[in-house]
Amino acid sequence: MNTRKIVITGGPGTGKSTLINELIKRGHTCLEEISRQVTLDAKKEGIHQLFLTNPLLFSELLLKGRQQQFEAANKLQSDLIFFDRGLPDVLAYMNYIGDTYPQSFIDSCKNAVYDTVFILKPWESIYTSDNERYESFDQALEIHDHLLNTYQQFNYNLIDVPFGTVENRTDYILKALNL
Repeated sequence: MNTRKIVITGGPGTGKSTLINELIKRGHTCLEEISRQVTLDAKKEGIHQLFLTNPLLFSELLLKGRQQQFEAANKLQSDLIFFDRGLPDVLAYMNYIGDTYPQSFIDSCKNAVYDTVFILKPWESIYTSDNERYESFDQALEIHDHLLNTYQQFNYNLIDVPFGTVENRTDYILKALNL
């Protein structure tokens, strides 16, 4: 079975997880964002904000987790799998903070190719911060630009998801995929 791999990406607080939850509700196979789990695991080890404390280690853990998700998707019996963020997101965030990363990060992104990438723009009226999301709205705008640039470097044609209700946004994505 040739599984189509679909990424939903965007800066913090753009509604990605809400969309993923709606897709799950509608019966689609989705692999959820793993950065919150990496952050929570680090907190159990006494590291309050691993991305701020050791961005390279945090990014290595994310990359490894997303690679595992990508490989796991090949084994799932599904025509279509949605990902809450993809491998290039890791590089975009590293570019955002101005940190360097090894060539293996780039190679991982070249080797794990997604079929379609949807991007959500920062949306000020729904943006909130919480214990795991520390970025301001202005920082979310900067991250959005890094996401655009990074995915485009890997030759992805990003599909912009317009603002609207979660139902309308989900319908837009499914229609774009001819579902």
